[in-house]
Order: sequence, then structure tokens, then C-alpha cells
Amino acid sequence: MKKLIEGIHNYVSLNEREIALLEKSILKKTYKKHEVIFSEGKISDEIYFVTKGCVRLYYNVEGNDKTAFFYTEGQFICAGESYTFNIPAIENYQAVEETEIYVFTKARIGELLSEVPKMEVLARIATENELITCQKVIASFVTKSAEERYIDLLNSQGELFQRVPQQYIASFLGVSPETLSRIKKRVHEKRRS
Repeated sequence: MKKLIEGIHNYVSLNEREIALLEKSILKKTYKKHEVIFSEGKISDEIYFVTKGCVRLYYNVEGNDKTAFFYTEGQFICAGESYTFNIPAIENYQAVEETEIYVFTKARIGELLSEVPKMEVLARIATENELITCQKVIASFVTKSAEERYIDLLNSQGELFQRVPQQYIASFLGVSPETLSRIKKRVHEKRRS
């Protein structure tokens, strides 16, 4: 709970009463490595906050998993379109390592927002962060090569290379695992010289 409160305090400060209301409104869940947190076809009525671990967002494309993003500590997760429009989701969320998340249900969020209006700011910021992240991912695929995307990932979230299986990183970058190996070798050789 302390990590969640610290994460929220990055966006908005809460007093003791508001923290107590928040604690009553959420549920802590732990997922084992590879366990699916949310799967396509379901209608989302939850928002998650990661306090420990790493979660992979992926899509099933003709029987193949395509990784779209990785969420780590301090990030909110939501199948936004499903949550907002009450339609079946097309995305899946899976714990890449043992993961601890806090779950906000839609019903409890409504109650919390009426009791703690400043939580609206948190909801807006979480939505804005998700939108910005999506825009960055799209822009990287439109404007950059796989090697440039690899270097960006290395510079911005280098710890993922220690936490996430290489096939997921390759999928996220839009390349095969073999191509990822060649890119890694090339980049590391350039950095050494």
C-alpha cells in the first residue's frame, strides 16, 4: 500500500482520511510469472496499478502473440476502450515476473471519485500518460528503424533486458529474436569502438 500511496503522491497529495477511503476502495493481487491478469474477449471494469513486477501487454494476431508494451512499478494499466465503452477487449495482460498490483473496480472508482474529488486529477493524469505512451510507441514505428527503437528502449528502460524474455522484447520491437541478436551485437560493437 505504501508504494501505491507514493505513486499517487507523484500526481496528487492525499490526506489521512482520503488515504483511508482509498485503502477501502482497492484490492491487492499478486500474480505468478506468466500468469494472465486480463484476457481478450472480456469486458474490462478494472484499472490496475503496478507496485512490483512487470506486466506485458500483448495482442493475439492469427495465433501469434505480439507484444505492444511493458508496464513496471508505478504505472497504471487499463484496457481503455473496453473499460470506457463496455465492449470486449482485444488486448491481454500477462505477468512477466512475479507481480503485485492494486485493483480499482469501476464501481468503487465511482464511489471514490464522489468522496475524494481530487482523485479525478489522478484519473485524468493516468489517462493522459497512457495516451502519451501509445503515441510514442506509434511514432517510433512510423519514424524509426528497429535498431533505433532498440537503442531508445535500452536508454529509457534498459532494466527490461534483465527482466523480460528476449522473444518478448523482439516482438515489441517488431523483429525476430534472431534479428534482435544481430541488432544487439551491432549496437554493442559500436558502443565499444
